[in-house]
Amino acid sequence: MSTQQKLMSNWRWWLCSLLFVATTVNYLDRQVLSLTWEDFIKPEFGWTDDDYGTITGLFSIFYAVACLFAGKFVDWMGTKKGYLIAIGVWSLGAVLHAGCGIATMFIEGYSSMGEMATAVKAGGNAALAISTTSVYLFLLCRGILALGEAGNFPAAIKVTAEYFPKKDRALATSIFNAGASVGALAAPLCIPAIANATSWEMAFIIIGALGFIWMFFWQFMYDKPDKSKHVNEAELAYINQDDTTEADKAKAKDEKQMSLWQCLKFKQTWAFIAGKFFTDGVWWFFLFWAPSYFKNQFGYGTKTEMGMWLLFVLYLIVTILSIFGGYLPKRFVEKKGMEPYAGRMLAMLMFAFLPLMALLAQPLGQYSVWWPAILIGIVGAGHQAWSANLFSTVGDMFPKSAIATVTGIGAMAGGIGSLIIQKSAGKLFTSAQGTFAFREKTYELSADAINKIPLLQNPVPQDIAPDVLMSKVDSIGGQVLEPLADGTANFVFNGDTCALTADGINQISLLSEQIPQSATAQELMLKAQEIGGTISSDPLTFMGFEGKPAGYFIVFCVCGVAYIIAWSIMKALVPKHKPVDVK
Repeated sequence: MSTQQKLMSNWRWWLCSLLFVATTVNYLDRQVLSLTWEDFIKPEFGWTDDDYGTITGLFSIFYAVACLFAGKFVDWMGTKKGYLIAIGVWSLGAVLHAGCGIATMFIEGYSSMGEMATAVKAGGNAALAISTTSVYLFLLCRGILALGEAGNFPAAIKVTAEYFPKKDRALATSIFNAGASVGALAAPLCIPAIANATSWEMAFIIIGALGFIWMFFWQFMYDKPDKSKHVNEAELAYINQDDTTEADKAKAKDEKQMSLWQCLKFKQTWAFIAGKFFTDGVWWFFLFWAPSYFKNQFGYGTKTEMGMWLLFVLYLIVTILSIFGGYLPKRFVEKKGMEPYAGRMLAMLMFAFLPLMALLAQPLGQYSVWWPAILIGIVGAGHQAWSANLFSTVGDMFPKSAIATVTGIGAMAGGIGSLIIQKSAGKLFTSAQGTFAFREKTYELSADAINKIPLLQNPVPQDIAPDVLMSKVDSIGGQVLEPLADGTANFVFNGDTCALTADGINQISLLSEQIPQSATAQELMLKAQEIGGTISSDPLTFMGFEGKPAGYFIVFCVCGVAYIIAWSIMKALVPKHKPVDVK
């Protein structure tokens, strides 16, 4: 055995590294929206939490439906071509997001982005039309992104089943699956920086282009183990060690394809479905909503250094701890002599208790913002460790010809679960904040909404004459300054210098001092009443928290118990290892 190890090539680990990079790029592409919507996109289009919940929720269902066919597509097309097509489509979808702003401007008939921004700030039907159109355009791009991304995990799991024996699959899966954590880790450091330095559009373009680079390496590095020039006989024997007899090898070679309906006849498929349905939404919730959570509750947006470091530390914890998810079942098998499936289920039970830490995030967050960052990081690590082992149960029980199909079915179930939690969270957060009426309009009871109320009830038109502009400035108590050398002019209002234009006047806020993002629900209610508003609906209360913090606490509680429920159903359906026999 020692001689074989010395002579053995290790090409399987190079391919595992390539899967890791693909998964990293996959999650970078997903994170661009969550890291730019609150500080960059939301102000531009006037989105609400419900709008964002709709986009992330429908992305989940697009992804779910695509997953149902992606696995079958990869099985039919083959791993090499199927993976190439998948990453090409999702990279194109990522880049297309950059055109949503300009497309909205043309569809709604505005001559410039500035003119459209003024309409958004003024509110009314025009702002609603801009918001609605932009949401539909983003949904189109998210649909293309989801169509391609759906192929990532079915293809990656198929590669691990082709290149790794059963005892190593959880480790290999945990390594490439760590790309999700690394992508989420790198995202808060690079994406807001790109958006700040250039624009949110360039963030989508630059990150999306990474997938096209990956395609070049995949084309030349991948081939099936028995055909790869980089895999020697020793490594091939190691890969095929589970096929102990010539009969096993012949059976593996002659495996029949399984249809979707055939797969659904087995309890093993439904166990995997349960594991994905109850838990995928938890990971996606924290992936999509963590930046908004830190801004809305603690005032640290992605534009702030503290906001970036909070997200970095959160995903650093996920990345470091989750890698051990593959070692634990391997230890159970090699050191304790357990059967692989039994060792995996024991490890998954241990990981299922880690998300309960989410229940402490809100109470401890009252003492320091770092507590939620650390605890959510532990929850995320628990999910990634759980996910690596959950994916490996498919390879334990299904023939290689059906792995991508079953993985796709499970991913669809996870997407449906995510749709439920994303959309429910968006609606909950919008209603939890409460609303108030002011100037015959209804506003969300939030710091952003109150801070953005314009001083003028009716915006100044873009084609207004210069002398009328100056009289308007005088009427609000501003002071017009001397014209500059280039012919432009400014005015001073409340100590701030503004451009003497329609946009300059329209963008003046009603409040002379901005409300901090960390303001409590009671403080926001008092400020709304102070400016003459009337409270339309009171903020939600739950376990001593009010407004969005109460909404977050409710969702955290749901996330905390999801894994124990999932494990219990899986164990009830498949109490012990029982491979599927395709006849």
